[in-house]
Amino acid sequence: MVSSQRVYNWYIALVAAMCMVLYGYDASVFNAAQGSDNWLEWFDLDTKEDANLIGLVNTAYTIGAIVAGWFFGGPTADYFGRRVGMGIGCLVTVIATFLQAFAPWHNLGCFIGGRVLIGIGQGMALTAGPIYIGEVSPPEIRGQIMTFWQMFYSVGSFIAYWIAYACNANKEKLGHWDWRMVVIFQILVPAIILILLPFQPESPRWWIKRHNNIEQAKKALRRIRETEQEIEDEALAIREAIEFENEAVSRSYWALFKDRSVRKRLYLAFILNVGQQLSGQGTLNSYSSAIYKTIWPSSQTINLINALNATCGILFTLNAVWTADRFGRRWLLIIGAIGMGLCMMIVPIVGMTTPDVISATGVATKSEPVGISIVFLLFLFILFYKPSWGATVWIWTSEVFSINVRAQAVGMSSQMQNVANTIFQQFFPIFLANEGLECLFFFMAANFLLAIFVWFFIPETMKVPLEEIDVLFGGQNHVEKGGQMLNVLDAHADVKKSSSLHQNDASAEIKDV
Repeated sequence: MVSSQRVYNWYIALVAAMCMVLYGYDASVFNAAQGSDNWLEWFDLDTKEDANLIGLVNTAYTIGAIVAGWFFGGPTADYFGRRVGMGIGCLVTVIATFLQAFAPWHNLGCFIGGRVLIGIGQGMALTAGPIYIGEVSPPEIRGQIMTFWQMFYSVGSFIAYWIAYACNANKEKLGHWDWRMVVIFQILVPAIILILLPFQPESPRWWIKRHNNIEQAKKALRRIRETEQEIEDEALAIREAIEFENEAVSRSYWALFKDRSVRKRLYLAFILNVGQQLSGQGTLNSYSSAIYKTIWPSSQTINLINALNATCGILFTLNAVWTADRFGRRWLLIIGAIGMGLCMMIVPIVGMTTPDVISATGVATKSEPVGISIVFLLFLFILFYKPSWGATVWIWTSEVFSINVRAQAVGMSSQMQNVANTIFQQFFPIFLANEGLECLFFFMAANFLLAIFVWFFIPETMKVPLEEIDVLFGGQNHVEKGGQMLNVLDAHADVKKSSSLHQNDASAEIKDV
């Protein structure tokens, strides 16, 4: 029977995972807004003449997120706590939502300002959230719990697209509220998180790292661990690891660049997070409406497809729950990249080998059966993406860094997604306009290269305790070395014995970067 502590552990992790709803909702909000004629009218925009300006609106979010993730998210989560980091991010998101929803007539600057603030808020929340989940979760189910981080991205998209679909169906009645309703509902989830956060424990690792407060750490552990022995062992392992990191590595973020093992992890995490966008998912999420418009003229049909896509995304992500801690991170990343590459190869082939049909408006489009087949293939792409390069990249990134640099490293690494996305957003609309579906061959090649990269360079981290993960990257065992400094020897012999074979196999796979 599942214990009350394990149930509560899942609950607090899922509250933190709700931060990802902010990201999923916002990523879908702009896609839905730019499909609204009322939104275009309110800000005096034309999709063809103002394509670069519309791209700037989308880029404004990523700029805010990058700045927050690289410079504010890590220090805030380390100094004030993981919960405070998430809370500040949610509060800023609420404020920014009102700026966007009630931007004055033809005042695109106010809307863009709101987008920048949204990015800052989410950069803060998306740094602290996965760290909190990784630090409170037992190693044997850490992958399962982190899966829900990515699933809540799909939940955010689900909420945004279905609201957009309902608003679009009633746009005559709603007028300019058809896009405002989609934007303003963004305050719902951050408001819930702000209410729930004060009542759950802070990360025990933060208590020891920031304040050296062993009792508060044990108090937090007692709410999420089942036995007193587990609590004592975990608290001791945290103390040992932090002792070694403080004395032998560095107390500051300079360890990111001074420590060869940490530096290696940072580069690998950068590549994985850029690879998540190279897969094509981020770009397709922003411009799926533009792609579907080449097939269907009806915005109602396009909104329905996007809503169904978001719904399926929730179900597809759940595949990582039973695979991440069974088959491992590497297996998911490799299979996912190969599957996505095949989808990105077949879609343009279908477009190239089928005839165009002239619509009633004189525009060349594809027939509906061809359109359905393309939508099916893009849904199949999501089936491969969600549990692999969607969920697993976040799982791997949140668990590979030692606690002295974890917050800053996760913030920097995760925002490499936005760095890559910012670059792609500048050229993809033009790429799509000039090449049509053939532009997807770029993502095909990228996905196949990512599969090769993972095979040769990414070690397996499944079920390895956070404090002992350094060994996989050529570093020293922080628990063992810290125990020697504290004159506590062989305190974790049983734990080390159970994980030693796994660590040795994985460490043999990693190569110098």
